[in-house]
Amino acid sequence: MTIDKEFLEILCCPETRKSLQVLDPERMETVNRQIAAQSVKYKDGKVVDAPLQEALITDDDTTIYRVDDEIPVMKVEMGIATDQLDQF
Repeated sequence: MTIDKEFLEILCCPETRKSLQVLDPERMETVNRQIAAQSVKYKDGKVVDAPLQEALITDDDTTIYRVDDEIPVMKVEMGIATDQLDQF
């Protein structure tokens, strides 16, 4: 991931204020398989229609935030709740 470590240290979940970490490639692959099957939704209920290239996850592993063009998308409604994911 290209996010600067110092920048990552100040980022937090906009909903819970939990710290964030980079989503590892294995787990991202699991999420992307389910996105391809159109079975993943954002918190606002819209289907996630594009695979994750990079992502951040809360320290408690409950919410994923996509990173598009090296910019974290830190909107509550654009979070992906992990409780909807199989084998995560």
